[in-house]
Amino acid sequence: MLKRQTLWTTTFVLSAGLLGTANIGRAQQVSYEVTITNLTRGQSFTPILVASHQDGLHLFALGEPASSELATLAEEGNTGPLESLLLANPAVKDTAVSSGLTGPGQTATVVVKGEAGFNRLSLAAMLIPTNDAFFALDNMAAPRGEHTLTLYSPAYDAGSERNDELCASIPGPNFAECGGPGGGGQPSGGEEGYVHVHAGMHGIGDFDVATRDWRNPVAKIDIRRLP
Repeated sequence: MLKRQTLWTTTFVLSAGLLGTANIGRAQQVSYEVTITNLTRGQSFTPILVASHQDGLHLFALGEPASSELATLAEEGNTGPLESLLLANPAVKDTAVSSGLTGPGQTATVVVKGEAGFNRLSLAAMLIPTNDAFFALDNMAAPRGEHTLTLYSPAYDAGSERNDELCASIPGPNFAECGGPGGGGQPSGGEEGYVHVHAGMHGIGDFDVATRDWRNPVAKIDIRRLP
């Protein structure tokens, strides 16, 4: 039985990694098509990182601090550090990232490879414009048959940056409220320090709460095992 494995305290078991490598040639290859729909009215999704892996791997845990790699994704929309961390883990089979922004009402589709024993999926992306909001699936079992599994994700708060809702603190494209691109400077102090369900936008900074706020869930996720 695999022990619970977290990315912020990553521990690799060499023998398990070698055993997985030896079985690759005999394992049946599969692919999973993951389609994400943005359910919000005024938030966009940054590129969406999807990973296939073994059971027991987790991107985050509610009530615990986010890893620096997840915090970078939630604050900047940068999937690179978290994807590199995943690919260095022998419990991970494959990763893929969608391109560009996924706007309100739009969908993005990502395909990842799997095989026997690597039939769990995780994904994450930032909501923009926010300070450190993200949506995610964590260690979800992929469908075994050809039916489509539909799931919904709320917005989570990485707890790594104060929610000041200011243009100077939030990176991104041209925002109507900012008159140009956001800044992305990280405000110091006031962060919660742990991952929790996001409380939404409150209009305390530069952004129009009537447009930018949401009511959970924020993302619809359809997973299909390709024939």
